[in-house]
Amino acid sequence: MRLTRTPAVAASSEVAGNDGVRQPGGEVHAWLPGQNQTLCGLPLSRTRLRRFPHVSFDYSTTDQLTGADPIGRICPRCLAAAGGRGGRRRQRWERHSPRP
Repeated sequence: MRLTRTPAVAASSEVAGNDGVRQPGGEVHAWLPGQNQTLCGLPLSRTRLRRFPHVSFDYSTTDQLTGADPIGRICPRCLAAAGGRGGRRRQRWERHSPRP
């Protein structure tokens, strides 16, 4: 399996979307497909988190969750590890000629 740098979603439960595709619910974490743990370090198998490789982790720290949302909580450690915007931002600096 190919490793990607775009985080996907791993959640504690799932709900059926309007079109019948399963969507994350409950507690949501960021997960890199091809790895066996979330970005905050939780192992997927021991915590029984469900993987959603078709849903990208594009949450930010300013998102407001209501009681009508199927998502109950977004992991703050995963938000920090994903850059606060789900990996959409790049680093402000880039090393051009690293020392050996």
